[in-house]
Amino acid sequence: MIHYRKLIPAALALGLAGAAQAQTNPAVTPDDSIANEVVVADSRIEPDIIVAARVPQYSYQVGQAVTVLTRAEIERRQTIVLSDLLATTPGVTVTRNGGIGTVTAVRIRGAEGEQTLTIIDGIRVNDPSSPGGAFDFGTLLAGSIDRIEILRGPNSVPWGSQAIGGVVNIVTATPSQGAQARGQIEYGAHNSLYANAGLSGGTGPLTAAFNGGYLRTDGISAAANGTERDGFRQYGATGKVGVELAPGIGIDVRGFYADSRTQYDSAFPPPAYVVSDSPAYSTAQEAYGYAGAHANLLDDRFRNRVAFTIADIKRDNFDAPNTPVAFFSRGRTERFEYQGDFRVVEQLRLVVGVEHEDSRFNDGSTFAATGITSVYGEAIVNPVRQLTITGGVRHDDHRTFGGHTTFGADAALALDTGTTLRASYGEGFKAPTLYQLYSYYGTRRLVPETARSYDVGIQQRLLGNQVSASVTYFHRDTKNQIDFDLGTFTYQNIAQTRAEGVEVELALRPVEALTVTGNYSYINAKNRSTGANFGKDLARRPKQTLSVSADYRFAFGLSVGGTVSHVGDSFDNAGNTVRLDGYVLAGFRAEMAIGRRLSVYGRIDNAFDEKYRTVANYGTDGRAAFGGIRVKLD
Repeated sequence: MIHYRKLIPAALALGLAGAAQAQTNPAVTPDDSIANEVVVADSRIEPDIIVAARVPQYSYQVGQAVTVLTRAEIERRQTIVLSDLLATTPGVTVTRNGGIGTVTAVRIRGAEGEQTLTIIDGIRVNDPSSPGGAFDFGTLLAGSIDRIEILRGPNSVPWGSQAIGGVVNIVTATPSQGAQARGQIEYGAHNSLYANAGLSGGTGPLTAAFNGGYLRTDGISAAANGTERDGFRQYGATGKVGVELAPGIGIDVRGFYADSRTQYDSAFPPPAYVVSDSPAYSTAQEAYGYAGAHANLLDDRFRNRVAFTIADIKRDNFDAPNTPVAFFSRGRTERFEYQGDFRVVEQLRLVVGVEHEDSRFNDGSTFAATGITSVYGEAIVNPVRQLTITGGVRHDDHRTFGGHTTFGADAALALDTGTTLRASYGEGFKAPTLYQLYSYYGTRRLVPETARSYDVGIQQRLLGNQVSASVTYFHRDTKNQIDFDLGTFTYQNIAQTRAEGVEVELALRPVEALTVTGNYSYINAKNRSTGANFGKDLARRPKQTLSVSADYRFAFGLSVGGTVSHVGDSFDNAGNTVRLDGYVLAGFRAEMAIGRRLSVYGRIDNAFDEKYRTVANYGTDGRAAFGGIRVKLD
């Protein structure tokens, strides 16, 4: 149920002041200076999209549904934890087991969190040590991030396993020529302190970027009925170094590291398993690396890339301070890959790739390893200027379950009237995890989860690209989904699901100083498995989500804005017996520039102190205020 009494006043508070200003200012034409700040910029100058075909494409060439978030949006929204920003994008829902740092799942179009593939700087970061292989967004901070692409829908042809719900492609700070520096420090509710600094630059053939960050908070009680706070601490760093050995030939190295400590409340003792206050905590060390080389040949028409990537994740759980490790897990993935991107003629582009991945897992009782070798190919065709057609096929050979072939195709027709028509058919698959195959509860005869999906959409740009509106319909069927079988107490391919819905997006820039964006998603995700739960809603899948943001920048340097989000009712369990009530969150923000390089900012999150749950029995933040200073040098 939509809470109109809360939603309407908050939306009015966002919109009235900006609308009054819009009536008194002349219209402007978007240009390069604002292209990265708002999605209604001219399509010719939008950033390239990597996530669709795994090679750069302009948005008007992509037939799949993609949302792009830039550094400008991260700073304007004053985002600290990335999942908070993702939760306001179309087709995406987020659940968290408590405060910052606790387990956080990002679901796309009603798929499982484990079916969201996450990429950071070209590295697959999904955790091979977790039971379902999900990436935990709870510890991913936004300080080092420059760009996020969210692709909605299966896309396993270029990306492989786990790309069933969609793909989140994250790019950290990228260096350029000259020298640049940025930093911020922030303090606020729950005795929270956040600091982040980055330095980048280049001279001649050498470019480099480094970023470091620290966050500490006393937090909230992870248990909804708890009284003691569960804090979080993280320090981390990212880095990139590139060397151009000759024109079009070079090497680059990338790294990401995060060390986190999270207090949490456990659900014990049996048989009730009630979530309550406890001194338990966990630690995690995440290290991701990329080493690659590229060679662009034939006047840059034939681009070649080879790379080695590694993801190493170590987790330890403790029942209380100064006690031995109660549980640990170690996961490691090593990946070798080649990709070729050949523009045969202006109308035809061929992409081919070969990959091999080895992964291993150890939790003290189970040590397991497996490997997968993959080959894929795509053709990107422009039969006429306005039309782009992309088609591809992939084959994966897994050491345990054997071979699997995946297909995909999409088309985009960008008319001179500002209308873009899009359609796509995508297949996705997810290989069984090492835990599902080889643990005490594992089953070695498991086969991959598979999904087939299609979507169709239309986007219209008006008034010199100052207005953009789009509507997309999607449908996805997932089969052989792996679930825990209570009859055998093992993992089995027993689940089937279906999700369909509509995504609506609107972006307005009536004047240069005012930006308004909004999106609405209707997602009907159902259980199609034989049994008592057939036809019931999938757990933690709200049918309706809505988000509206507005920001206005005054000529004297003050920026004000806010975001209002609604998440509809859902259920916490497969039997649909535990209801999670819908809620509305409103946040307001302001930033004041002091000269060109310095600014001060502040925000209020959950301004109306909404009481809500995203997971039953786990707490959420109430009203909270934060303030900080930001500096940029270039």
